[in-house]
Amino acid sequence: MTQQKPLTGVRDRVTPEEWEQRVSLAAAYRLVAHFHWDDLIFTHLSARVPGSDHHFLINPYGMTFDEITASSLVKVDLGGNKVMDSPYEINQAGFTIHSAIHAAREDAKCILHVHSVNGAAVSAQKDGLLPISQQSIFVLSSLAYHDYEGVALRADEKPRLVRDLGEKNFFMLRNHGLITVANNLPDAFLFMYTFESACMIQVRAQAGGGELIPIDRRIIATARQQAATVTEEAVGALAWPALLRKLDRIDPSYRN
Repeated sequence: MTQQKPLTGVRDRVTPEEWEQRVSLAAAYRLVAHFHWDDLIFTHLSARVPGSDHHFLINPYGMTFDEITASSLVKVDLGGNKVMDSPYEINQAGFTIHSAIHAAREDAKCILHVHSVNGAAVSAQKDGLLPISQQSIFVLSSLAYHDYEGVALRADEKPRLVRDLGEKNFFMLRNHGLITVANNLPDAFLFMYTFESACMIQVRAQAGGGELIPIDRRIIATARQQAATVTEEAVGALAWPALLRKLDRIDPSYRN
């Protein structure tokens, strides 16, 4: 059993901006565990450290997501090398995916990757995500796909990941799982909540056995504009404070 190792003084060794990002990323890990999208220790979320250096925070490999704290996150460069002392290692397979996207897109400051059961189920369907729910239209307006190439260990897969993602915010890895990309954690998390919800609705609707009603493609084309209107362009920031309050009621130790 992997035991958490004591970490002291991390907050004093980083900028206030990095600490804020650490708290937000730790919160995202706890929320992924809360909504049961985690896969023991085998998926990963990452966030860019504010500043000019291309440094990123990612989970310590071996911890479950409900154990992760702001201090335990590991800071690495684009090569996956630790740039700050940490007793923890990282999942190199996971960082293959994250480093490729972070390096290719300046706006990709936060990347969430999960193997949620519903997301993986839909990723195995030939037609992918179907336009059958309100949640689905927001995903379909910015969705890309990448064919399965095995466990993401090979650097030569990176260019194909980047090519297939393009400028989209939602990325379905076929036979694998889901990715969301955003320039901040509240948006990346809300995108994933919507993505997983759309997949769960699809799986349940298909299980019902009745004929499905597709949404008109013209509605999907205006989905992004509709989303901005509903949230007054706040998107994830509108829900994020409430999610943090939820976590604080459950267990505020993610802030440590």
